[in-house]
Amino acid sequence: MDDANDMTGAKAVLEAALLVAGEPVAVSQLAKLFEPPLPVDTVRALLAELTEQWSSRKVELVQVASGWRFQGRRDVQPFLDRLAPEKPPRYSRAVMETLAIIAYQQPVTRGDIEAIRGVAVSTNVIKTLEDRQWIESVGHRETPGRPALYATTKTFLDDLGLASVAELPPLADLDSSHLLEMPDAPTKAAEATHALASPILGSDPTAEPGAAADRGEPSASETQTVH
Repeated sequence: MDDANDMTGAKAVLEAALLVAGEPVAVSQLAKLFEPPLPVDTVRALLAELTEQWSSRKVELVQVASGWRFQGRRDVQPFLDRLAPEKPPRYSRAVMETLAIIAYQQPVTRGDIEAIRGVAVSTNVIKTLEDRQWIESVGHRETPGRPALYATTKTFLDDLGLASVAELPPLADLDSSHLLEMPDAPTKAAEATHALASPILGSDPTAEPGAAADRGEPSASETQTVH
């Protein structure tokens, strides 16, 4: 079998593996499907060819933070969502704002988040985001108390369909109309997108100065917070 046929066969194996995986697969894992393992550069080249081959279909091959996966294109997503009609969880404004701050300012401590939001950060807010696997502790700041530093996870980027935080849209491009609890959203990606649409990091004329008080949250200055 010549090299051309070998590569055609390898590409078919990669295609099959990604179609049945059900989750993103790293290039290093894909390389190990073969004996001996294919060079990583070869795998990347074959993935690029597959991406092009699927470009005219309603399913696309994309690279996200955890690896490569097949997914439905945006225009067919509303139809695909009917396969899993359960409603996603709703998130409070406090959760959404905290997520937005971590995403765009990471790594940050609870104290940093409180300084930006102007209210104390509930432990439940952090726990909600950790349970959702959207944030994680990545270390500690070398200051008194050594507060934990939080950053977003690969799962968060995967849910947004992004390969890295560098691909996050500019704050100015985000829709800041979704302020309070999450509306019914069809996908995890929509959950994350709405969460990032919080106006807390940008100027938004619709944001009310007294919103924190209206939500019953103590201000950061009124609450002693243990980081």
